[in-house]
Amino acid sequence: MDLMNQTFAALADPTRRGIIARLAEGEATVSELVDRFDLTQPTISSHIRVLETAGLISRSRKGQTRPCKLEPDGFKAVNGWLEHLQAVWETNFARLDDLLEELKVQKPKKER
Repeated sequence: MDLMNQTFAALADPTRRGIIARLAEGEATVSELVDRFDLTQPTISSHIRVLETAGLISRSRKGQTRPCKLEPDGFKAVNGWLEHLQAVWETNFARLDDLLEELKVQKPKKER
């Protein structure tokens, strides 16, 4: 659960969500992210560290650059949790639909 808490905390910030959205398009260097978000390099680096700690992105070294990329495995725990909640809600809605149908059948018709 701790990793999921880190993931949600990381995704709570709109800039970090923007970085995730950008990296969904492909790798990007810190410099490219700085230009994209019009923030300072230390600020972007701080956001990247939070996303790395949560396991959502990783950085590699290519020559002088350190491109960032998404780590799909970092989203698996949250995705599984959300899928579980979706199944619970779908079950609840199905039960509600059944109950409403039952109530319709039981409803006495008004006499005219």
